[in-house]
Amino acid sequence: MTGFGRAEAGGDTVALTVEARSVNHRHLDIALRLPRALAAFEMDARRLIQSRLERGRIDVTVQLGPVPGQSSQQLRVDQALAAQYVAEARELGRAVGLGPDVALTWVLERPGVVRMEDAETAAAEVAWRVLASVLGKALDELVTCRGVEGSALGAELRAQHAALRTQVDVIAARTPAALARYQLRLRERIGTLLGDLVVDEGRLLTEVAIWADKTDVREELTRLAAHLEQLGQLLDKGGAVGRALDFLIQELNREVNTIASKADDLELSQAALAAKGIIEKMREQAQNLE
Repeated sequence: MTGFGRAEAGGDTVALTVEARSVNHRHLDIALRLPRALAAFEMDARRLIQSRLERGRIDVTVQLGPVPGQSSQQLRVDQALAAQYVAEARELGRAVGLGPDVALTWVLERPGVVRMEDAETAAAEVAWRVLASVLGKALDELVTCRGVEGSALGAELRAQHAALRTQVDVIAARTPAALARYQLRLRERIGTLLGDLVVDEGRLLTEVAIWADKTDVREELTRLAAHLEQLGQLLDKGGAVGRALDFLIQELNREVNTIASKADDLELSQAALAAKGIIEKMREQAQNLE
């Protein structure tokens, strides 16, 4: 299913923004983009996403930036290094007979004492707890968005389920009539070929029985009824049912294909073809469900 979710949070120095998008996919495929400062949390973030979603191509982007109104860089002073510079300078001054005073400007100009850090470097202070919270909120919004689409798809699948049941009922009702029609057609053909000769009724019944065995679809209809019942229960249950629906639709298609191959009747063939068309539509819709 498709959807979008966005959440953000800000600290004293950096702002964290998470955007999550999803499109249809038969399996769960996660594309996660983290800034370098948060790369250590990649596996934790993936596990969190996997705990919330089961199917779809999921693109999650995490961005770090400065708090609005603040500079994108921060000033860092290494006081320990500055103290070391001062101590060494004073020691050198005593050794060469100079005064012990050291100017602050000189200290600040020493390499490494003052440095600038961008927002991403400063974001190393952002803990997993903060990232998990923001990511969770973005996923909440994404799941809600997907749920709306899922409800619409569920309604469409229920309509297709009802249409498929109608075609299966047509097949079940037509099957006895198809057998009687074949028996009548066989009698007419034999009568035409033999004319006034006496027809061997036993032989005729044997031929009809052989044809009936080859074209008997009662087992397929029984399995179809069971699969349709399971399908209805899944749609009523809701939740993550995409994989289960994939399996059931595959089985429905198998039974209808068998019926179509056995059919020796125009109405049966038409009903089987209509059922196959409905199942294909259901397959397309089910792939969009989680």
